[in-house]
Parts: sequence; structure tokens; C-alpha cells
Amino acid sequence: MCGRYATTANPARLAAELDAIDETGDPPDLDRANYNVAPTNQVLTVVERHDHDHPEDDPALRIRRMRWGLIPVWTKASEPGVPARGKPLFNARSDRAATAPSFRDATKKRRCLVPMDGWYEWLVEPAPTGKGKAVKQPFFMSNADGSPLYMAGLWSTWRDRSVEDMAPILSCTILTTDAVGDLTRIHDRMPLVMPREHWDAWLDPDRPAPAELLETPGPERVSGIVARPVSPLVNSVRNNGPELLAPAPGAPAPDSEQAGQISLI
Repeated sequence: MCGRYATTANPARLAAELDAIDETGDPPDLDRANYNVAPTNQVLTVVERHDHDHPEDDPALRIRRMRWGLIPVWTKASEPGVPARGKPLFNARSDRAATAPSFRDATKKRRCLVPMDGWYEWLVEPAPTGKGKAVKQPFFMSNADGSPLYMAGLWSTWRDRSVEDMAPILSCTILTTDAVGDLTRIHDRMPLVMPREHWDAWLDPDRPAPAELLETPGPERVSGIVARPVSPLVNSVRNNGPELLAPAPGAPAPDSEQAGQISLI
């Protein structure tokens, strides 16, 4: 799963780095670092789309903010302009997305990237004394060199057709796959990392993504990612700041034979 992550990306800087168009409307110098991103938060995404007024032009990369938790286009309104609350679709299995009713339309033509510094996962470890409650130790998975990660995602546009001139609600989900390499010691699932060489094919709005991009990658895809125990402050979504990434003093390294696994949410 991927239900909590950290990002320090600034949309203006991200647009400059990727030669993309910043469509977030954020002031260029606004610091919106979020060290405890949770479902329903507004998050940065990278999409590739044609210009609405000039559809014949080549598509361009665009930075957009979206609600994390995909709202399928067929979702009914609970009240004017408000989508009915349903299952929180913040993750989608990459091996089922192409056929799942909630995701198959987006898999065909609305794919995105979700930039992040890294994501959190929790491991259940025995109580230090051998008695009492087990300890839920959070781990942070990130590139060892500090470079950003880009996860494969899907996105959707929702409107209540009964509301005239309603601005669309953009929403997204992060694709997950079987964990590979050393990450299997932490959890059996992980977000689907999308390397730069596959961005063109993944984001192409005019063609379906090659099926192999939805497959579980080889361990070399995550060879630069390290997992380290961090502060339990991240356990509460009310906490948010760089202190969440502070090393957990005395926390043991994960041991697949002695530690169980716990879902993130």
C-alpha cells in the first residue's frame, strides 16, 4: 500500500525542472512542503495533455493539484456539486487497474505521475520486553541520494452535470505493485515507481500505456531506495514537519523472520 508520504516539491520549481506548465495557481515562492500527506489531501501531479484551445498542438507536461483519492466519472452527487462518499480509492493495484470499473477508463487515457520524496510504511515488532503490546515502527522509503521519486498514478475529472458551469474536481490514485528487492522486508506492497525513460509512454494521452509498464518491476527498479526507521510522530496526521523524518533512536532494522507486517492505514 501507499497511504502516507512526504513531499517538498514546489510546483513552480518542478515545472522549471521538467519543462512543464504550472497550472496549480500557487504563488511561485509558496512553500507547501508536506511531510505527512494523507488521502483526501490536495497533491501535486504531472500529466501530459493537449491545449484545450489548440488540440492539434503537441501535448505538453502540466503540473496540477488533485485530490488524493480518485472519484470515478460515474460517481453520483450526494448534493449539488458534491460527489457521493464512497470507498477511498487512494491506491489501485497495477495488475487489475485496466479491468477494474473504477480505474479502467483512467488507465486508458488519464495517467499521471505523483512526485514524492518518499513514502511511509509501518512494521509491527514485538514488545521490547516480550510482554505487552507490539510496537508499530514507521519506516521511510526514499532514494539514498535524496532525489525525488515519481510514482505511477491515474486521474479523473468529476462534474455534477446538474450544476451549471461547475469547475471540475480533479482526483488521483497511486498505483501499487508487489514489493521487490529489500523492500519486501517492510511490506508486501509498494507504490509503482516510474523511471524517467518510461515517462513518454506512460503519460502519452493519445495511446494506451504498454502493458509491461503495469507489471511488477525487477528489483533493479528500487535498488537506490533505502528504508530507515523514523519518528513515531508520523503516526498522527496532525503532525507535520521535517522532524517526522528524524531517525528513530535505537530502532532495530527490519527482520522478516521476527517482525510481522501491518497495512499502512
